[in-house]
Amino acid sequence: MQATQHVEDFWSDTYHGHTIAILNHGGRWLVYLDHVLQPRMLFETAEAAVNWLQRKVDRPNRRRLH
Repeated sequence: MQATQHVEDFWSDTYHGHTIAILNHGGRWLVYLDHVLQPRMLFETAEAAVNWLQRKVDRPNRRRLH
């Protein structure tokens, strides 16, 4: 996802009908899925955060997104 290469502190998009967002907090990246902070998930890079969100949405059991 090229957009994350130019991220400063916040980035959001829609992925397969779900809102995904990342926020830089103290040098680590928090992740939000459908406007809900995903607890205990901190990432070193914006790219890693976005990749995790995309995998979360792509999981077969979408009932448990939050």
